[in-house]
Amino acid sequence: MISSASDSRALFDIGDAEQAAFRALPRHVWDFIDGGSGSESTLVANRTALDRIGLTPRVLTGVTRGDSTGELLGSPVSMPLAIAPMAYQQLVHPDGELALARAARSAGVVFIASMLSSHTVEAIAGVGAETWFQLYWLRDRDRTEELIERAEASGCRALVLTVDVPRMGRRLRDMRNAFTLPSTVTAANLDASPAAGRGSTAHSEQPGSSAVMVHTAEALDPALSWADLEWVRDRTGLPLVLKGVLDPADAARAVDAGVDAMVVSNHGGRQLDGALPSITALSTVVREVSGRCPVLVDSGIRSGTDVLRALALGASGALIGRPALWGLAAGGQDGASRVLRLLHTELEHAMTLAGCADLSSARRLTTTAPADALAAHGGTTS
Repeated sequence: MISSASDSRALFDIGDAEQAAFRALPRHVWDFIDGGSGSESTLVANRTALDRIGLTPRVLTGVTRGDSTGELLGSPVSMPLAIAPMAYQQLVHPDGELALARAARSAGVVFIASMLSSHTVEAIAGVGAETWFQLYWLRDRDRTEELIERAEASGCRALVLTVDVPRMGRRLRDMRNAFTLPSTVTAANLDASPAAGRGSTAHSEQPGSSAVMVHTAEALDPALSWADLEWVRDRTGLPLVLKGVLDPADAARAVDAGVDAMVVSNHGGRQLDGALPSITALSTVVREVSGRCPVLVDSGIRSGTDVLRALALGASGALIGRPALWGLAAGGQDGASRVLRLLHTELEHAMTLAGCADLSSARRLTTTAPADALAAHGGTTS
């Protein structure tokens, strides 16, 4: 478990949480949350691209402490951060999404509940965090509409439609492990009863295949289109966030279709292997959107400095995925809370060192990157 601050193995950076989670989890579960698709080239590229973004600090600003408070879709947050939607969190801790939502509530950040959560949206929203609900496009249109209604009725503050999963990426670690959900973990929002959930294909081992990938292929409709986006837009009064955008042309069309925000994302390197890093795509999307809606980013965010990089490149905020799960795996709600406190400390520290009094000044920082990244960003500065 993540140890106390007095312990020599205390949490000094996110890598400490990663190592604690690695020690705590069975290898096949670790591979499920840690792995990417294909050769994992995009998984690696996400981190490499972030490390190559340089920040130019401002001096003589008189800043004694950076203030990271702000808002996301009109709700106040302690920092511009949301916990990304991640499925089946009971795999890493018995309390699963409930513990992570409690940590988000305590930290003052947004929690995005996955459609494939191992607790229901009603139970997760009942924790009291600022909760958004993530939706995949199901083959069963009536079930999709039902989930939208349940999210609204439970008090979720936004709907997040993930659009980069026409089918699940080939995650070779899971295929080699013949990864299968244990009987104690189900897709609680989809299963009519726990008994039905335990009998799904996600719980049936298939040598050389991921049972979760088979189950997802059965449930999700790969034919999601712009017309379907309009269908969702017409059926909810909640703010609609589009997650999985990388191309600026798609971003422009999404704004025209009425989305309220978007997430520049390659799904943490878990979908198209070879897709460009999210941070590389960010500036061109921001430029195309031109202030018409907030733009967030995920995939590879591992520190408060990464959040500052995203802000300097024009993002309204960032999503974290694996680091939150690492904290949950290593220490439950307390472990997740410690991860979020660390990110908050790192962000305020980085803002102070960069001469940024607040988020507005953070977004005015200049960034530099190597020539190949600059070509994707379309210039030499943010």
